Amino acid sequence: MIDFSKKYKGDITVLGAGLVGTLMAIYMARKGFNVNLYEQRGDIRKLKLKEGRSINLAVSNRGWKAMEALGIADIVREHVVPMHGRMMHSKEGQLSFQPYGKEGQSIFSVSRGRLNQLLLDIADKSGVKLNFGHKCTFVDLKHGITYFTVTAEELSEVQADSDLIIGADGAFSAVRKAMQRTDRYNFSQFYLDWGYKELTIPAKADGSWALEPHALHIWPRREFMLIALPNANKTFTCTLFLPFEGRQSFETMESEEEITTFFKEQFPDAVPLMPDLVHEFQENPAASLVTINCYPWTRHHRAMLVGDACHAMVPFYGQGMNAGFEDVRIFTELLDQHNANWESVLKAYEEVRKPDNDAISELAMANFIEMRDLVADPKFLLRKKIEARLHELYPDRWIPLYSMVTFSDMRYSEAQEKGLKQAEIMEKVMQQPDIEENWQSLNFEGIVEQLEKEQ
Repeated sequence: MIDFSKKYKGDITVLGAGLVGTLMAIYMARKGFNVNLYEQRGDIRKLKLKEGRSINLAVSNRGWKAMEALGIADIVREHVVPMHGRMMHSKEGQLSFQPYGKEGQSIFSVSRGRLNQLLLDIADKSGVKLNFGHKCTFVDLKHGITYFTVTAEELSEVQADSDLIIGADGAFSAVRKAMQRTDRYNFSQFYLDWGYKELTIPAKADGSWALEPHALHIWPRREFMLIALPNANKTFTCTLFLPFEGRQSFETMESEEEITTFFKEQFPDAVPLMPDLVHEFQENPAASLVTINCYPWTRHHRAMLVGDACHAMVPFYGQGMNAGFEDVRIFTELLDQHNANWESVLKAYEEVRKPDNDAISELAMANFIEMRDLVADPKFLLRKKIEARLHELYPDRWIPLYSMVTFSDMRYSEAQEKGLKQAEIMEKVMQQPDIEENWQSLNFEGIVEQLEKEQ
């Protein structure tokens, strides 16, 4: 539990007014620091957002816990739609539903832009100084100085002196790039051959939902997939994940005929729901998917990284924002534990969070294969059913990997380790003769005991 009555003094510069940077700024302001938040773009609150035209996010336990600590979760809950599980769509239009967890457990779809606007309002009210149109040009890591070009009517240069620089400026972070120029700094980035494009399913003419609203819809097709998340205004934000190059790819689909033929062949039940499909496909850009790893996350006890700046991951576990919010919460807990001694706080932060974010990054990549290739596979679905029964019978002794990641705050690295042990056991279970017919008579107690012997 974070004690917000315990205050500190000092100046903090946060780069990046996205979700994680804004949340970090709120936390630090509530802890008494003088906080300046800098953003290269303009103020997103001045834009009229169109739900269904911006990337949606799934808020789960870790994200809620970080917001609940600040007392702001209820504000956000007014703008989310609960999703109780996955709804798979076959080529023939058949639907199959797979719950995410136990009854009552859900993840929550929210517009990235709307959430960002809400957090900026809260930051403003918390005393954070908001600076938009400021492009970072140089970071002096040793002395805690950040330089900016102000993109106003006349270009001007400003500098910010601070006790701590926090780089929350995304996958292409200026703070991290400054760290990369220092000695013995490890960095890697890996791009998937797949990209994504945003599309829309509008509400019906009578204003009702076009699909079941309380589910994350997936059209899995092995080499590609379409997903749809609900919005509060009864539209759906769709994302097509497709290779950049190849026989069926963004490269080969440009004309109206090519686009329409592809969608009618692969997602026939979605096409009637997408009246602007061709226009959106041709106009919306195809974005890339990158995984970034680096270490250390801090330098000279004066600068640190958080969120995508140090652990950008593919979106297939829905944990990017949740992991970033957890970074913020845990950093603030460590701040109190070490009484704001920056040297010890920063050292503890990167040592605690690095292995966990490595774990969720690996799990996110693995979940891409699961969502794209396996969710429509009968044997895979049976395995999930068996695991659900194990969890139902022994809720504290067998917890599915997805539940450990999504519905708890167990360390990601611990969840990954337990998940691997469970996977090994389930591989053997699924090899039993006639498992499809006999799974309900399995020795469930024996399966759980086997797991406990390996722990």
